[in-house]
Amino acid sequence: MTEAIARLSKLIQQSHRIAFFGGAGVSTESQIPDFRSDEGLYSDKQEKHYPYPPETMLSHTFFRRNPEMFYQYYFDKMVYPNAKPNPAHVALAKLEQQGKLAAVITQNIDGLHQQAGSKRVYELHGSVHHNTCLHCGKKYTLNEMLQWKGKGIPKCSCGGIIKPDVVLYEESLDGNVLQKSIRSIESADLMIVGGTSLAVYPAAGLLQYYGGRELVLINKTATPYDRRASLIIRDSIGKVLEEAIK
Repeated sequence: MTEAIARLSKLIQQSHRIAFFGGAGVSTESQIPDFRSDEGLYSDKQEKHYPYPPETMLSHTFFRRNPEMFYQYYFDKMVYPNAKPNPAHVALAKLEQQGKLAAVITQNIDGLHQQAGSKRVYELHGSVHHNTCLHCGKKYTLNEMLQWKGKGIPKCSCGGIIKPDVVLYEESLDGNVLQKSIRSIESADLMIVGGTSLAVYPAAGLLQYYGGRELVLINKTATPYDRRASLIIRDSIGKVLEEAIK
């Protein structure tokens, strides 16, 4: 165990109400690609199969105007039904079971925190596991949605279009999820941030509500909050959390 991970472990032991804020880097170790890294979905290295950039195809306007192409991209690039929780997800679930972790606040939409056993998960950008008919409001699971993969636009039994409960570009974050996240951050005595460059707003702006002394950043690249952090660890988040949480 490195000195930095040992220090994180001690901070965790001394804390009673921890909040974890995570981004795409938490899921990359489950083989789900992120967006902004060199190998991410937005990278020039990615082979171009689509006529529009991801920001356009994942927008509310594009979904409304071209739902068939939206779903081609969505099922191809955003949904990973075979992904499994990695050591980071498992360690955070363990920390919650110990009564130390108050909440996981995540920008991810894959549901892996819940699959690992976490109960208090606030999904800022929604989840691929929840889908709603825009006409009648009927709910659909991910497995039900996957029946439509490669078959056009998912339709409800009433004939309405089904939309994933994920926050697209041009859409607002869910106010209830936002408020619960803010309360968890405000009341935390330790804030752990992992797998995020803290570049996506408004989600990244939530850290301004943390008034505690100890801010831990676990990320392979620099973030705008590095100056404020009391501990920065540039390593695999799965490895770090697995070693630090006993």
